[in-house]
Amino acid sequence: MASSLLQPPSSLFTSTSRSSTLRTFAPSVPHSRITRIFSLNSVKCDLPEPSNIMNRKPIIPVLNEKTLPKFMDSARMERTVNKNGNRLKLFSGTANPALSQEIAWYMGLELGKISIKRFADGEIYVQLQESVRGCNVYLIQPTCPPANENLMELKIMIDACRRASAKNITAVIPYFGYARADRKTQGRESIAAKLVANLITKAGADRVLACDLHSGQSMGYFDIPVDHVHCQPVILDYLASKGISSNDLVVVSPDVGGVARARAFAKKLSDAPLAIVDKRRHGHNVAEVMNLIGDVKGKVAVMVDDMIDTAGTIAKGAALLHEEGAREVYACCTHAVFSPPAIERLSSGLFQEVIITNTIPVEEKNYFPQLTILTVANLLGETIWRIHDDCSVTSIFQ
Repeated sequence: MASSLLQPPSSLFTSTSRSSTLRTFAPSVPHSRITRIFSLNSVKCDLPEPSNIMNRKPIIPVLNEKTLPKFMDSARMERTVNKNGNRLKLFSGTANPALSQEIAWYMGLELGKISIKRFADGEIYVQLQESVRGCNVYLIQPTCPPANENLMELKIMIDACRRASAKNITAVIPYFGYARADRKTQGRESIAAKLVANLITKAGADRVLACDLHSGQSMGYFDIPVDHVHCQPVILDYLASKGISSNDLVVVSPDVGGVARARAFAKKLSDAPLAIVDKRRHGHNVAEVMNLIGDVKGKVAVMVDDMIDTAGTIAKGAALLHEEGAREVYACCTHAVFSPPAIERLSSGLFQEVIITNTIPVEEKNYFPQLTILTVANLLGETIWRIHDDCSVTSIFQ
């Protein structure tokens, strides 16, 4: 039986011992770090059971020291990265300050001092409150909802750094808004992804670091270097710890466009079989499931997508999987946009678990029992170090 359990690929995961403690998250503590937010009615990973659940709020396990995830834990990394932060500055926008703090904590740095205000008429004011002259500056700001506000804030932050004589400016964009508008599907449409790329470039950014872009061609819209980080290993690490039998597993793409992503995911999960949900879209944010390609009867189905917006596609796909005899359905995505009525659909009982990352902050009112949040702070922090020290980013995933 031990050989039939799902084993993580050796290229991404190494067996290391991990000691962990549990404590409730207090935003006032400067060096706190969210690792995972667990649902209250299921056992997760290999961490001890929480004993301090209060008011049905999630408990946040915090790993001791700056422990790397399994897929990043190697002596090679310590040898190749110098990690000299004398000329490195991290600044956070207002979109996801918790993730920015986690990244800074992992890197052993303090977030730079910056003042960001809104005038009465809605205009944005940004002032750096420390010198960045000659420094490599990293601005952490996802363009998540409200997308236009956060995008404009990012551009003004970039402009402030450029006018303060920063040597290099890297826009760290965990979630790149407008990424879905990457091509013309009908006449007289705009390609907003290219427009946004131009705006960020013209504002003065020298490099972009982004997570799981909706489509790979979006990298080509920038006229500056783009480091595209895949958060897939973080989710794979978590799924591998659950001990699901590889014979019972099937990876499902919720649409035809995500087949390549699902196939790559399936290869890392002991080359699991693949199924595809065929849907026809009749309008924006409206999807209709037609049929299923593949066999899911009696299996644990893992649906993989880059983002969940209104959850219409993935919820209808999960309903179809249950109709076709799937035993359990898991939903995995990097970006939790969660536009209404996503929470109602995801918490309706269709999913055993909904696994997301913290590239976009999730408000506490949107927590539900099946929700699990994994942090990408270590991954982004290590990538920033490698960019700063001119080391390979690709080797993180090899």
